[in-house]
Amino acid sequence: MAEPYFLQPYFQEKIWGGTKLHDEFGYTLPSERTGECWAISAHLHGPSTVANGPYAGQTLIEVWRDHRDVFGDAKGDVFPLLTKILDAEADLSVQVHPDDAYAAEHEHELGKTECWYIIAADPGAELIYGHNAKSEAELADMIHSEDWQGLFRHVPVKAGDFFYVPSGTIHALGKGIMALETQQSSDTTYRLYDYDRVDAKTGKKRELHIQQSIDTTTVPFVAPKLAITSQQFGDSKVTTFVKAPYFTVYEWQVKGELELTRQSAPYTLVSVLAGQGEITVDGQSYPLAKGQHCLLPFAVKKWQLSGDLQIIASEPGKKA
Repeated sequence: MAEPYFLQPYFQEKIWGGTKLHDEFGYTLPSERTGECWAISAHLHGPSTVANGPYAGQTLIEVWRDHRDVFGDAKGDVFPLLTKILDAEADLSVQVHPDDAYAAEHEHELGKTECWYIIAADPGAELIYGHNAKSEAELADMIHSEDWQGLFRHVPVKAGDFFYVPSGTIHALGKGIMALETQQSSDTTYRLYDYDRVDAKTGKKRELHIQQSIDTTTVPFVAPKLAITSQQFGDSKVTTFVKAPYFTVYEWQVKGELELTRQSAPYTLVSVLAGQGEITVDGQSYPLAKGQHCLLPFAVKKWQLSGDLQIIASEPGKKA
């Protein structure tokens, strides 16, 4: 039977986390310093668990390993994508992620290209996105001299903004931002600057990765040009934010009804950011509500959404 598989998230405590994942989505959190909801994850550091259907109780890791037909017999040792919701109660460390080649050699996992849909942002909130160094030598000099003000590019943000963050991009979410992140399934982060914070659990400053950051940062920084497109379907709208090598990311704004058909991707990841309604597959309807996440497997070729919903969805790209 073709059906959506709903997923139970895994939560990560962070020095910069807060309680908004509970306040906004009703999740039960491990602490008041919860920074990340790993909503759709088959990563060893925090796998999601299937909540319904024939694989209920299994992790997404197990389903990928043992039932590859669910994913259209997709190749690869690991499930390639990871969907998160992040609550930046404080500034995240300024960081950079490696590409596939560097990560495979040094970390034995995938590289990390990611993107952000800004769910909410406090007035005046900003993020760090890119840098101002013109050469690799200038980058290293600015880092070693701790010229952070000269190096980092600060960008103001508001709800509804979208950022594509390829590997090699210096970046950081700022205080007061909540974002949905679609990324490669990697947990490799090279921390460049951390505001000299001390981790209360250890009493020490968190580890920095200066040389790895220099090695993996793309110079010069060129902001990716996005070709964001939208299609209206009655009162509903489908927006395509990015079609990239590792993933395609959409927003589905449902007002009434919206029928969708998958084109070529073997599966689709779905996260409900607002509202409530239903998804109907093969004549069977399933309730949808804010904070739910599901996988539409290979067997689900088309589906109908109804209600008043805001959804961020993604599909694997050709390199995933």
